[in-house]
Amino acid sequence: MKVRLPNKWQPRDYQMPLWRQMELGRKRAVAVWHRRAGKDLAALAWTTVAAMKRVGTYWHCAPTQAQGRKIVWDGMTNDGRKFRDLWPEELITKIRHDEMRIELSNGSAWQVIGSDNYDSLVGSNPVGVVMSEYSLANKMAWEFISPILAANDGWAMFLYTPRGRNHGWEMYDMARHNPDWYCSLLTVEDSGAVPMTVIEQERAAGRSEQHIRQEYYVSFEAPRMGAYYADEMMACDDDGRIGKVPYDSHARVETWWDLGIADSTVIWFAQRVGKELHIIDYYESSGEPLHHYAKVLQEKPYVYSEHALPHDVKARELISGKTREEVMLKLGIKPSIVKDHRVQDRIEATRAMLGKCWFDREKCQKGIEALRAYRHEWDERNEVFKPRPLHDWSSHAADAFGYGAMHTITEAPNWAPLDYSNKGIR
Repeated sequence: MKVRLPNKWQPRDYQMPLWRQMELGRKRAVAVWHRRAGKDLAALAWTTVAAMKRVGTYWHCAPTQAQGRKIVWDGMTNDGRKFRDLWPEELITKIRHDEMRIELSNGSAWQVIGSDNYDSLVGSNPVGVVMSEYSLANKMAWEFISPILAANDGWAMFLYTPRGRNHGWEMYDMARHNPDWYCSLLTVEDSGAVPMTVIEQERAAGRSEQHIRQEYYVSFEAPRMGAYYADEMMACDDDGRIGKVPYDSHARVETWWDLGIADSTVIWFAQRVGKELHIIDYYESSGEPLHHYAKVLQEKPYVYSEHALPHDVKARELISGKTREEVMLKLGIKPSIVKDHRVQDRIEATRAMLGKCWFDREKCQKGIEALRAYRHEWDERNEVFKPRPLHDWSSHAADAFGYGAMHTITEAPNWAPLDYSNKGIR
């Protein structure tokens, strides 16, 4: 039996350089392409070929499982064909819609996953991975996947439009200077895939120049749309307040927590030095008992003052019947419980506090990225931001930082910034 791969698809002219690089055996590729450039479809088309050349597991990783289902699994071309129809029916032996998984006649398997649940796939051994919308994804997913691909000589493609100077920028900046990586950046002017009349229609419909520069001219300079702390984190960068911030042995360390059970638990480590707030360390993990985090604190060389935790630390666990506060007290951690408050109050407290913060870039890298990424939930139907945060990988770090800000404002008002006010949503 002879079949053509990809099924009824041809790469566009501007997609050919990426395609040729993969054909030549390139193992790492970054494609920072404008909106509507056909990134996911082109990457999936290559995957159909790769999966028949080498038997193995292939992943298409979206920022979340829900996005993966919408954009890739249920994604459709302009002429109404499903993306997954790039595989001819003759090659498919099994489809699992619940798992978004296709098994092929040669033994290969392709699956759509989300960076929000990558750790649920422990034990899998992919040989090819597409990181879709990487600038919106949890970068820890790539840190999990990378050593697997390195061990089995697998390949990875990173597809995205910019979201400010976050980990997407760092990936692009690294790739364009690394001869082992293929790197491509395409604006609408480079590809010609989107007529200028469409851009003008977007402007006429009220799209901001920030949106247009980011989505169609792939600008890394445009602040991340809908991000709560875009301006404040950009100011931290501009002022040089993200760099090397050493531990001051003459000042005590306070910790700010967000407690998770199925989700991540986050701890920020901060010192008040004069009128500055030094954020010297960060820790995050999931699925660990409280004594694990107590051990983390004990192994640090810090002298602690207090530990700010949300009010749900008083909730009783079903199995033990004890509150987490009681467990922590037995472990030698005395929680300072943050008073109940509105989410918007926590966001405004963080905005006010960030102007005094200095971050250690290396130790707090993931936390810094989370503060940059924390954003409003998007209303797809009405194309507006909802007045509440999106719950994703960045939420835990942002919430923990917010609890620290609320604690500082309520417990140390003379030290806290004086311009704290409810400025509304922006």
